[in-house]
Amino acid sequence: MRVAEQALIEFEIAVETFRVEVENFSRLHHQKLGPMYARLDELDARIAEARAARSGDPEDLRRAEEARAAVMPMPGVEELFHDWVDSDGLSPEAAAMLTDRPVQPPKRVRPSDEVRKLYRDLARQAHPDLARDEEERRRREEFITRVNAAYARGDEALLRELSAEWAAGPAPEARLSPSEELYARLEWLAQRKEMLSLVARELEESAIGAMLRLAPDDPDRLLEEIAEQLLAQVSEREAELAALVQ
Repeated sequence: MRVAEQALIEFEIAVETFRVEVENFSRLHHQKLGPMYARLDELDARIAEARAARSGDPEDLRRAEEARAAVMPMPGVEELFHDWVDSDGLSPEAAAMLTDRPVQPPKRVRPSDEVRKLYRDLARQAHPDLARDEEERRRREEFITRVNAAYARGDEALLRELSAEWAAGPAPEARLSPSEELYARLEWLAQRKEMLSLVARELEESAIGAMLRLAPDDPDRLLEEIAEQLLAQVSEREAELAALVQ
C-alpha cells in the first residue's frame, strides 16, 4: 500500500506541475504574442483591401470584407468570461480586477528549479492521499491548496514559509489498519490513478499541451521561437502591403 501511495503521489505531482505549465503557457502566450497575432490580422485585412481596391473584383472585395471582419470580432458572453476562472478558482487577472490590484502574470512558463524542488518536497510530505481520517484530509487539502497556488505563482519565499509551517504542525498519526482497510485503500488508489490518467490525457491532448510537448525541456524558449516566427511574418506582410500601395 505504501508503494502504491507513493506512486500515486508522484503521479499527482507530475500532473499538477504540467497543469501549471499549461496554464502559465496559455497566459504568457496570450499576453506576449496576442499583439503580434492582432498585427498580422490587421496587415492581412489591409493587404486584402489594397488588392480589392486595385482590381475591383467582387471576389477580392468579398475577401477584403472577411479579412476586415476577422480583425476585431465581436466577442460573445462566454468568450468574455471564459478566462476568469482556472483550475485554482479565479484567475489572477480576474482577482486583480476585483481587488483593484495590478495583474501579476507568471514570469516564466516553468517555475525555477528551486521552486519545483520545494513544491515537490511539500507535496510529498503533505499530500491529502496520505491522510488516515477525514479531519486530517481536510487539513492537508487546505494546506496543499495554498502550496499549489504558491507554486503556480513561482513564489519561492512563500513555499519556504509553508515548508516551515508544515514542519512545525502536528504530525499525522500512524496506525495499523486491518486487511480489509488495506484492500479498500488500494482500490481507492487505483480509482484515483484512473481519474488522474484522464486529467493528464486531457492536458496532453489540449492545444497548449501539444505545443508544450514540442519543447519539454525549455517551454519558455518555445514562446521566444514562436515570437520570432510571428515577427518574421509581420515583416513579410508589411513588405507585401508596401508593394501593393506604391
